[in-house]
Order: sequence, then structure tokens, then C-alpha cells
Amino acid sequence: MPERIKIDEPLWDQNSFIGRFKHFLWVTDFRTCVCSEDELMKAKSLVEQYRIGKEPPGTTVDQVIYAKKLYESAFHPDSGELQNAFGRMSFQVPGGMAVTGAMLQFYRTAPAVVFWQWVNQSFNALVNFTNRNAKSPISTTQLAVAYVSATASAMITALGCKTYWQKNAGPFIQRYVPFAAVAAANCANIPLMRQTEIMYGIDVADDKGKIVGQSRLAAGKGISQVIFSRIVMCAPGMLILPVIMERLEKFNWMKKIQPLHAPIQVMFVGCFLVFMVPTACALFPQRCSLKTSTIEWLEPEQYAKIKETCGANIPERVYFNKGL
Repeated sequence: MPERIKIDEPLWDQNSFIGRFKHFLWVTDFRTCVCSEDELMKAKSLVEQYRIGKEPPGTTVDQVIYAKKLYESAFHPDSGELQNAFGRMSFQVPGGMAVTGAMLQFYRTAPAVVFWQWVNQSFNALVNFTNRNAKSPISTTQLAVAYVSATASAMITALGCKTYWQKNAGPFIQRYVPFAAVAAANCANIPLMRQTEIMYGIDVADDKGKIVGQSRLAAGKGISQVIFSRIVMCAPGMLILPVIMERLEKFNWMKKIQPLHAPIQVMFVGCFLVFMVPTACALFPQRCSLKTSTIEWLEPEQYAKIKETCGANIPERVYFNKGL
């Protein structure tokens, strides 16, 4: 009888970057985006059956592993709900390459900058909302304010950089307007979309998974790591690609195919994102941790609740899902 896999644990060691990279390369595979909802629900059903040891007779380990892949790529780890297809991390490659490629191509006029920053931040807002800590609900009003604020910050940053650099820098430097706007907007978009986590805290658990309290510090740590990861995710494509395109556009054959410049940039961005999405996601453990002594020092009221729950057995560290 084949050895059973641990269905709720990653297949690779998550204490190392390589293990996390392999896990996210596997789970953010953009090919899973084309799977139908019926196929995804069947995968979820098989995972749930396997969890309790009641999978259909004849089910192979390979079938279980594939079902696990589909389940983890499409369902939220906290709530178990099916995520919006365009907000999943597995959609970051096709979605990100289209939007980022367009931003890098259409940066020369103010209307184009505004439009593509709006598209990008709308996409980011959907991704941030979809991958938030699901146990921290956000109201429609908060969601609307967060969306408008984040989108406005991106547009203002982009226009500000474009106006300043247009007067003080050459055309090549102006190619970096999209990255400056995206980096600044991520610093606003992610905290705003996950503001309830910062305001009220998120659930923290002991090493056995038992919830022992809430912490705003945990929310802040998780969100700051996500912000850094998202900037790293887009940085190579948005920083290196302008150099590549600047060189390529000097060739006569490139001048003859100007309508294809945008598709070419989109494909280049896709090549970067295939590796950068799992790389950025793997920078920090998904199951993040925080010392309870830090909570005691900076959040004494939350520590008191943890102490009340745990009694004398207060864990040295508490764990939480940082989101993506």
C-alpha cells in the first residue's frame, strides 16, 4: 500500500527558500487558470475525501497530488472558498504580463499613464482582496475607499514622476515612470485593502494550529512582507526590460515593426514573471510567526488575552497566515 501524503502540508520543506520556491512554482502554475469550476470542485472534493481517508477506491497518489495542486491554486487557505479567477496568484503571469507590458509600452502621454495605472491598480486591488487574510472581513465602504485611495496614489505618483522627469531627465529615464508608480502604489494599495487586519488584528495560533488570540503586530508584519514581495515580483521586468527595449528599438528591423512592440514587451514581461512570481512568494514563509514576548511588549492587551487562553502554557511563538 503506497504511503499517504500529508494533504494539508506542502510537498517541499518550507523552512528553506528553495523548498518554498518549488512549492510556489507548483501552486502558481498559470496553466491551472484554464481549469473549469467543475474540475476545481472535483479536486476540492477529492482533497476533502482524502483528508478523512475516504477517497474513491483505486485513487492514485498522482491524482491526489494534482487535486491538491488545483485546490491550493484556486481556493483560499483560510476560508476554503473558491477565489475569483482573476485574483488568484496563478493568474499573476497572464494578468501581470498583459498589464505591465502595456504600462511599459504606453508611458509617453499623460492620458495613457493614467489609464494604465488605473487598470493596474484595479487588477492589484482584486489580487490583494482575493489573497487577504479571509478572517478579517472588510465592508463595502472600506473596500471602496481603499480602492479609490490606492488608485489615486498610483496616478498621482505616475503623473508626478512623468512631469518631473520630462523636464529633468531623458526619454530613457521616463521609461521608469511605471515602476515608480507601481512601487509607491503597492505601499498604499495593500495596507488599504487589508486595513481591517491592521485595525483589529488577525488570528494567531500555537504550533499545533489552535487559535490563541489576535494581533495587530502580526498583521503589520505579514502585510509589510507582502508589500516587499510584490515590489520584488515586478522589479526585474520593469527595471531590466526598459534597457532591453531601448537597445532593441535602435535596430532597423524593430523600427519596421512598431505595432508589435507592445506584444513583444508583454511576452518579455511574461518570461520574467514565470520565475519572479514564485520567487517573490517564496521570500518569506507563508506560515509566518511572531514572538509572544514581542506581543507582550508592544501589545500588552492582546498578550493578556493570549495568556488568558493559554494559561501557564503560553507558546514562545505564535503563527499566522501572512496572505499573498
